[in-house]
Amino acid sequence: MNPKLNIAISSYRSAPYGGGQGIFIYELSKALQALGHNVDIISGPPYPNLESEINLIKSPGLDLFSTFVFKERLSMFLNRKDRTLDDWYEFFSALLGGFPEMKTFGNRLQTIICNSSYDILIDNQSISFGILEIQKSLPVLEIIHHPITKDYEYDLEFSRGIIQKISKWRWFSFLKMQKKVAPQLKAISTPSVNSKKDIVKDFSVSNKKISVIPNGIDFKVFSPKDRIPRTKDQIITTASADVPLKGLDFTLKAIAALKEEFPLLRLVIIGAPRTGGHTERLIQKLKIEANIVYKTNLTKEEIAIEYASSNIAIVSSLYEGFGFPVGEAMACSIPLIATNVASIPEITSNFAELIPSNDSKSIEVSIRKILLNPSKYQSRAEDGRKHIIENFDWEKISKSYEGLIYKIIQDFKC
Repeated sequence: MNPKLNIAISSYRSAPYGGGQGIFIYELSKALQALGHNVDIISGPPYPNLESEINLIKSPGLDLFSTFVFKERLSMFLNRKDRTLDDWYEFFSALLGGFPEMKTFGNRLQTIICNSSYDILIDNQSISFGILEIQKSLPVLEIIHHPITKDYEYDLEFSRGIIQKISKWRWFSFLKMQKKVAPQLKAISTPSVNSKKDIVKDFSVSNKKISVIPNGIDFKVFSPKDRIPRTKDQIITTASADVPLKGLDFTLKAIAALKEEFPLLRLVIIGAPRTGGHTERLIQKLKIEANIVYKTNLTKEEIAIEYASSNIAIVSSLYEGFGFPVGEAMACSIPLIATNVASIPEITSNFAELIPSNDSKSIEVSIRKILLNPSKYQSRAEDGRKHIIENFDWEKISKSYEGLIYKIIQDFKC
């Protein structure tokens, strides 16, 4: 019988709302703890929501990306007591347009791990120099949801002018570190076959080092809610609104094309645009302000209610390493329109309306088909929920992680 373990799960940031990292940290820690292991979460800000039995160890970075106002950032830095070299690096790197959190978190994580007694560290995507140092004395499993090279590619594609392109190059400069670190990692897990292929290609990692374990979906929370009526012609999408990778532009253009045909048409966006940013300007240009509703900082229970009151869910991403919104919508038995890219077909199988990416016309046509004949698509949506329950159950997935963890520990001892 295998022993119960002391497991550390680290994450350079774990926002509880509006991103997959916080969801992943919450669900994985809960599932491993349910198997009887002791689990600590080591996180930089913003910090995750966790089950009460799980210990949170805060690695207090400067949290400079909670604001883009220079005076506020300067105040955060100056108010820091006993400033370290990592604090100085983090402040000036951010000041010059970089994203230093992964590197500085990895350095701070080394100090925490050196003063602890864990059986294994599971690191969530920092892919930092600090992780290489830690794996010299402790088994490490690195989670790479997808290589951030994909975000960089799409951000460059949608950048206008040389200034924007230079800005993106500076922001994604951490990729130089990750490309050096990733091939030296001893064990990696990723949630999709497509992500594995891209990690091998973009990070030059040996195929043999990478295990594919899908993420799970909390289908008890994300479930049909018969007591909640569906709001006529309401559609829902979950998107980091100003990130090109999420493809929100194409959904907005489809809404603009349909608003006269469906006067009650409303798009609920789980997320928020940057004030004065690209998405806000596009909504104004398309004159669809009255058709858009933003919902932010929602719990997963509240998001499930939004799904229940909607008629269609849309995932218009240009790329996904996994895509929690895909599985969550399917678990709610809501007809889903999703792009046929990257990992998405691995999740949906035949239970969604799959469309090309970068194609607002396809979204428009699919929305019209479903709104005009909802019963035709509802039975497929109900079968989609069964598919999620059978294939994306956190209880089963946590046992796959447990088996991999024991193997990594055994290999480390040999």
